[in-house]
Amino acid sequence: MEKPYVFPRRASIDKPLRIAVLISGSGSGLNALLNYQQDPRAHITKLIISDNINAKGLKYGYDNNIATKSIPLPDISDKNRQRILHEGLINIELINSEIELIVLSGYMRIFTPSFVAKWKGRIINIHPSLLPDFPGAHAHRDVIRSGVKISGCTVHLVDFGVDTGMILAQKEVEIISGETIQTLQDKIKKIEHEIYPKVLDLLCEGQYHPIS
Repeated sequence: MEKPYVFPRRASIDKPLRIAVLISGSGSGLNALLNYQQDPRAHITKLIISDNINAKGLKYGYDNNIATKSIPLPDISDKNRQRILHEGLINIELINSEIELIVLSGYMRIFTPSFVAKWKGRIINIHPSLLPDFPGAHAHRDVIRSGVKISGCTVHLVDFGVDTGMILAQKEVEIISGETIQTLQDKIKKIEHEIYPKVLDLLCEGQYHPIS
């Protein structure tokens, strides 16, 4: 039987949930979240991690005096061992920073089941399509090729599959004539930056409940 979701504690403004944000690139979602957290919330960013030492989004951590780590993949040839060691290094940082919730924001790696099992119910992701349709790394391309008229984004918990976890919220956008991957990406990023912090509010305040 698959391990059930174990949700984080119910937090409050007085005792906010300690979150880590994992990124791989520009960090636009991270920046939107940090701006949102300028007002007291039931969550606070205490750690930023990137698998990419050149990720532009790391600057948001440095600029805001948040513990910020770049953890590249270890330089070994065994890919399975490489993944496990990499996740082990990440897990050490999470534990040392007393992290209670992992927020994936443009993080481009897929976690192993062994890592997910440690955090299931406490890893949240946002995906640029209306799941379960168009999972995976090329959602915008696949959406446009399909000819559908509506896309959007999905906030979901991470489970042992790829973009298959419990859906917490979705928001739609219309696809217009002549839409390109870039214009769709820009349009969806805008709604991602609006919906993700609000879903974090609800999750941290105990508005979602664990399911098997």
